[in-house]
Amino acid sequence: MGSRKIIILLFMLCSSPLYAQFRLDLESGVVFGTNYNKVRIPNVGGTQVNLASDLSIDPKIFYRIRGTYTIGNRHNISALFAPLSVKYHGSFDENVNFNGINYLPGQPLQVFYKFNSYRLTYRYDFVAKTRWRLGLGLTGKIRDADVRFKNESNDTHFDNIGFVPLINFYAAYKPSYRWSVILEGDALAAKQGRAEDVFAGAAYQVNPKFGIKLGYRVVEGGADTDEIYNFNWINYASLGVLLTL
Repeated sequence: MGSRKIIILLFMLCSSPLYAQFRLDLESGVVFGTNYNKVRIPNVGGTQVNLASDLSIDPKIFYRIRGTYTIGNRHNISALFAPLSVKYHGSFDENVNFNGINYLPGQPLQVFYKFNSYRLTYRYDFVAKTRWRLGLGLTGKIRDADVRFKNESNDTHFDNIGFVPLINFYAAYKPSYRWSVILEGDALAAKQGRAEDVFAGAAYQVNPKFGIKLGYRVVEGGADTDEIYNFNWINYASLGVLLTL
């Protein structure tokens, strides 16, 4: 009798029209500046520099791809690929020891800063109404970072790959059927460092399958470990398309 009930229940679940939706979020724009990007490698013995104030940054086009599968209108599973690389150029006003190599003052150099992110997120929307949607979840992030100093005489880099757990949050308000105001991101702070990736903006639903979004994104955080010290604040002007498949 118990087996028959389980089979009947599974059949009802499989045959019922459960709400399921896949959405693709394609985001691009310009990295238009960094408030700070403080680097000291190694943490003990290296020279701390602020790439944002000591050097000049080239504007950089970025892109991010997120796919989200929503089940039952409240359960969201998403994967994000967010590569990021920026280039600084100029010269320092003092001797700088980076990764065991000394860079002289006044000597032109380039600094390549890479901070790629791969994330898997589960979020539950505890409010899912016509005008409001609020959700919280957990994100597992793989950080692929690399800092490279290059001039005519030397070329050295330090790379770092690590796992970072984050809290995911989402808040959206729809003043009308087509318009939404959105605040979403991943963030968490710990003894060794912190990480925040937050988007604030608006979205316009052109039709049930296609929408656009526009806003500001900030990535802030870093780590203070035995090996490295690095904290940054990166500003994005963001434009994206939202595809419902």
